[in-house]
Amino acid sequence: MATVKKSFHNACKKGNEFRLGGAQELESTAVLQVFLDSEFRHKKPNFGSCGGGAERARMEVELKEMLDDLQSLRQSLSDPSLHASIDKLQSRVDHLTHLAKSVPVRRTKVKDMSAEVVDSNPYSRLMALQRMGIVENYERIREFSVAIVVCICLLLPIYLSKKAFASTLGIGGVGSVAAEMLTRCGIGRILLYDYDKVELANMNRLFFRPEQVGMTKTDAAVQTLSDINPDVVLESYTLNITTVQGFETFMSSLKNKTFCPSKEGSGVELVLSCVDNYEARMVVNQACNELNQTWMESEAQLSRLMPVCEIARLFILIQNLNVLGLKHFQSVSEDAVSGHIQLLIPGETACFACAPPLVVASGVDERTLKREGVCAASLPTTMGVVAGLLVQNTLKFLLKFGHVSPYLGYSSLKDYFPTMAMKPNPQCSNAACLERQKEYILAKPARDAAEKAKMEAEAAAVAADVPLHDDNEWNISVLDDSEMESTGATSSDALPDGLTRELPSADEFQKPPTSGATDNAIDDLEELRRQLEALNAD
Repeated sequence: MATVKKSFHNACKKGNEFRLGGAQELESTAVLQVFLDSEFRHKKPNFGSCGGGAERARMEVELKEMLDDLQSLRQSLSDPSLHASIDKLQSRVDHLTHLAKSVPVRRTKVKDMSAEVVDSNPYSRLMALQRMGIVENYERIREFSVAIVVCICLLLPIYLSKKAFASTLGIGGVGSVAAEMLTRCGIGRILLYDYDKVELANMNRLFFRPEQVGMTKTDAAVQTLSDINPDVVLESYTLNITTVQGFETFMSSLKNKTFCPSKEGSGVELVLSCVDNYEARMVVNQACNELNQTWMESEAQLSRLMPVCEIARLFILIQNLNVLGLKHFQSVSEDAVSGHIQLLIPGETACFACAPPLVVASGVDERTLKREGVCAASLPTTMGVVAGLLVQNTLKFLLKFGHVSPYLGYSSLKDYFPTMAMKPNPQCSNAACLERQKEYILAKPARDAAEKAKMEAEAAAVAADVPLHDDNEWNISVLDDSEMESTGATSSDALPDGLTRELPSADEFQKPPTSGATDNAIDDLEELRRQLEALNAD
């Protein structure tokens, strides 16, 4: 571009020199026109490869200067027939300027995460968690793989009675937002499962855009997420996991260890279930139980049937519905502003079949309970909150910091966040879950030994009194309280030369003067008793 600009300036200068030259003027301007035409036709700037906003702004400035040069050249030429050619070239430069402004800036890949605080570092604020001591090694997040399941059975809202409705969550309402959050956090790999297409009805969500209508949701997600962070490996599967073929593909993709061959178990660290119906949840539950795969279940509860389902689950697990009361769960389900997340570890916590919702336990086929003309209620705020809770729990689980919530509910009407721990059901109907429970019981001695070793290591670290941070650029030190008192007393007495204390210091304690009578305290109790009797006699 700089070469084109320099040649263009030279050509403009040459055109001005022959401005009064008649035939020479026509010849020079014709040569100039051919030169400009060839430059703009064969050497158009590649705006799609712009590495940043500064480079694009520099191109815009150069194109603007070209427009000014064209205008000055047009005014210097005396032949009106050449003005049309100059105007045509000017319109083409205008078009290139518009392209430079409209083409978005694409982020380049970053090889290593850095804590350097510069505008061009997308990971500086994330790596600050490591510097603050919250996370031990944040860069490990690039080694993790997370599978996000957002496929559904396209259920319409279910009509059960005059006062009870069951509606679906919606396609990708939580899963797509969770995928975006993990992408911005720099997760290593994300597996996406869905088979639906983007519709205008999805525009109330937080992720999809109108120009993506008609695309499969997996392709639209990959398109958006790759623009946000090209460092993340994205795998999309446009399939329905509730079918036989879809389930087999789902299982094989979870087993794939190409991304991290040395990893034990399956090929992913965590599965996030963001589906909107119970059939898909049972499928995810079955797959994770068979693979001994830890997973998290989430839901933005948007139905009037939810209090029945949730209370049924809590009744089976807690056996105390009267203590909890229906009133506690009224706002969790009879509106479109509630949800929950749940951690499921096969054998250690309850699986989805250990305490099934009422619809699942009764054996009702959800697909037979459809009602036309009714759409599911949904709010982007609810989905954003539930997705945020889900990803926050995911980061704590992967990076080993904070407390990983086994179950966390959300009710925005009362700002209510119930938590609880769910034990596995020894009479669970899922055979794979019972097998995982046996394995968990048999592995208890090994877990106890590991926990004991961990506690001993923590005690040794406390005894060693190792500082939290290696560097101490501000020379901050912790002093004992007694040292602080002695230091304060010494410093209060010492004043710089030329200064006197007019008032006593705040910490100075003035003892009251003692009289001579109080110096001779009466220690004899008998003498004190006689004095009291004498006073009473008077």
